[in-house]
Amino acid sequence: MEFFNKAKAVKLRSHLDKYLVADDDLETVRQSRNGSSRKAKWIVEFVENKSHAIRLKSCHGHYLTASDVPFLLGMTGNKVFQTEAERDKNDCVRSDWKYDWEPIRDGFQVKLRSWCGKFLRANGGTPPWRNSITHDDPHTASTQNWILWDVEEVELTESESVADYLSSLSGVSSVSDDVLSELGSPRPVVSARSSFKSPRFSFKSLKKESNKFNNSFKSGMDLFHNAKAVRLKSHHDKYLTAEEDEESVTQDRNGSSKNARWTVEFVPGSESIIRLKSTYGKYLTASNQPFLLGMTGRKVVQTLPRRLDSSLEWEPIREGNHVRLKTRYGHFLRANGGLPPWRNSVTHDIPHRTSTQDWILWDVDILEIEVLSPGQKPSAPAVPHSDSLDFESSSPSSVSIKSGNFSRQESSDSYVGSPPKLDGRTIYYHIADENGEVDDESVEGYSFTFRGNGVEELTRKFEEETGIEGIIMCSRSPLNGKLYPLRLQLPPNNVTMHVVVVLSQSKGALS
Repeated sequence: MEFFNKAKAVKLRSHLDKYLVADDDLETVRQSRNGSSRKAKWIVEFVENKSHAIRLKSCHGHYLTASDVPFLLGMTGNKVFQTEAERDKNDCVRSDWKYDWEPIRDGFQVKLRSWCGKFLRANGGTPPWRNSITHDDPHTASTQNWILWDVEEVELTESESVADYLSSLSGVSSVSDDVLSELGSPRPVVSARSSFKSPRFSFKSLKKESNKFNNSFKSGMDLFHNAKAVRLKSHHDKYLTAEEDEESVTQDRNGSSKNARWTVEFVPGSESIIRLKSTYGKYLTASNQPFLLGMTGRKVVQTLPRRLDSSLEWEPIREGNHVRLKTRYGHFLRANGGLPPWRNSVTHDIPHRTSTQDWILWDVDILEIEVLSPGQKPSAPAVPHSDSLDFESSSPSSVSIKSGNFSRQESSDSYVGSPPKLDGRTIYYHIADENGEVDDESVEGYSFTFRGNGVEELTRKFEEETGIEGIIMCSRSPLNGKLYPLRLQLPPNNVTMHVVVVLSQSKGALS
């Protein structure tokens, strides 16, 4: 419930990076990548006498409803609609368990449980499942994250706040068209039963109420108070490091290096946003380039754009003695572990598994403080600012990509003398792109040592190490060069293997 306690309205984002939206037909609920649409905004209502339950009301004034209608005959999932609330004789919303959803926290995400114990589920795959919403249980390991949602708190506009306030008044079933047209708000779909005199209300007071949740985050700015330079240590006890190529950002155990030093800049006009500048004078930047094709994480790089924009800005959010650094897109600075190419890499992403929740937590070590006179504010750079992502070649969307950019850097842990001999087999692997294609002849692969003989065990090990779910381990046929899934047991005697990792949702995977 803590995700919703302070929120007036939210957006819900699925594991497919699509938003829960209410269609204009006043009935359908589906997924869409357009999170900026008003149809992705849901007003939060608390259920009387049910402290653990909420209702979600669409922009059309209809409630998210878990029906008992099968999505497809013979299948387990049931349809989710938006429906107009039934009202009692006093024109209050009639209590109906189909409108009620119980939020259950799962790490930094939430599951929404319906009246029958099933969960709001964002379906993927081929039509008719693609982009559909049902309430169901995940029946396989690959669909466990289909019921996980990211909650983004959003503001209601003044017109939306007033419309919601008026429509929630007891005895009021409709809002004047003239009032709504003046406010610029869409007409809510409610039946007109009676006229009414509009009560006195204040835009300022309504806006104040709808903005309360903006201050509900535990700010992490106190960890950067008066800081002039810091270093950031990940959960791997490695430091955020600016590489000498003046572009890459990685993790390294050498915290005494100048490359682990980041200068702190405070953003003018904001009390909750900072920028971090590397020893090379370039900013820590949340780019829009995928770290690996088909994966959710995006690259974090060093850039120096002509105009400062929101991709350089980070919001510290405190969690105990640690801090999370959130981008303006709702992602977090993440220190990856596991196998190459993830080992020692840094991305911005959302942790989708319980085992990776700590990957976005950082310790802040202050290296230098800025002594300020009373009333003086931290200095900010005199560089033009832009909210546009469309700047020149230094933009994170157009940062130059060097050949072989997927880092093959091994852990900076080292052995004294020869490393101990390990039992097991060496697995060399390539990762197919989002189209299910892979260039495993001209591109260097990665490797790790695996102790085991089963394909299922190998798949599980790879998922645990990388945080990726829904993969298929394949081998290439020496006869026709096609990819085929590995079955049951691996070859005996720990022989070296070459495999290709394919995402189950890749286009044309194993077609």
